[in-house]
Amino acid sequence: MKSGRIGRVVQLLTTLQAGKNYSAGDLSNIFGKSRRTIFRDLKELEAIGLPFRYDQKAGGYTVDPEFFLPPIDLNLQEALSLLLLVHKARNNIQLPFKNSALLAGLKIENNLPVKIRQYCDTALKNVSTRPSPQAPASHLDRIFSQLQKALATKHVVQMKYNSLFEGRIIDVELCPCHLLYNHRAWYVLGLSSMHKGVRTFKLNRIKELNLLDKCFVEQGRFDLYEYLGRAWAMISEGRIYNIKLRFLPKVAENVTEVQWHSTQKVTRESDGSAIMELRVDGLNEISWWILGYGDQVQVLAPEALRKRIVEAATNMISINQQV
Repeated sequence: MKSGRIGRVVQLLTTLQAGKNYSAGDLSNIFGKSRRTIFRDLKELEAIGLPFRYDQKAGGYTVDPEFFLPPIDLNLQEALSLLLLVHKARNNIQLPFKNSALLAGLKIENNLPVKIRQYCDTALKNVSTRPSPQAPASHLDRIFSQLQKALATKHVVQMKYNSLFEGRIIDVELCPCHLLYNHRAWYVLGLSSMHKGVRTFKLNRIKELNLLDKCFVEQGRFDLYEYLGRAWAMISEGRIYNIKLRFLPKVAENVTEVQWHSTQKVTRESDGSAIMELRVDGLNEISWWILGYGDQVQVLAPEALRKRIVEAATNMISINQQV
């Protein structure tokens, strides 16, 4: 929903909340929009679960005034930051319950002082965010909600999971211990009956999930950062490598302005290149990241990583020469 339309929908909510009944014609005259546009905005309210109703006897629409929050004491910066997150940034990650987030934002917006609401509406018209690529997750709300409940009540879940490693659908009993958003997708970490240890499962690969009528006892508090250790992203391989990379001047500034890893150290060279040194657990994940920089990066150490990159690049050339 675009920012201009957001402002109009908020105004529509404010009007309906006044306690009077307004027909589609009344609303059309109030907002200077066609009846078709008014019906489309009402559909938007219906889609996000706002309980407006049509009174047949009075011939108009209204919203229960008690549905909204009491007045909220937010200053301009607080209000704008919250509405920026809800209206502009919520599509940049796979946010569970997006409709609920939008409804919460509309509630807050509806209860702001008029001047602050008008300023925020104007400001948001001039702000855009470009959604990043996301893993498909058509059942995210349902899966996330079930796992959240299992985490809160310490219930074991049974799931059918499309495992890329096994190359088939596997049946797993899982004692979930953490939900994690990373690299454009949601994951659940937990003790797997099949793997006899803590494993990571991508939510969009869960084909079926059920809470079982049995609980588990948590063995101490799960520490995500201890579990991930010094992995490049999510998979620890059990061996730490001292990695040294040289990024050529064309990409050096772009690469080094980001803190990619907690152990990262950067040295800028006089020719404009940059040397990056890291201590990383495993080579698989970081190899794919290095390959993304193509001919603008050199692997100085270790030799095992350099050989892996050369082999991948050679295979890439071979595959593309066959086309």
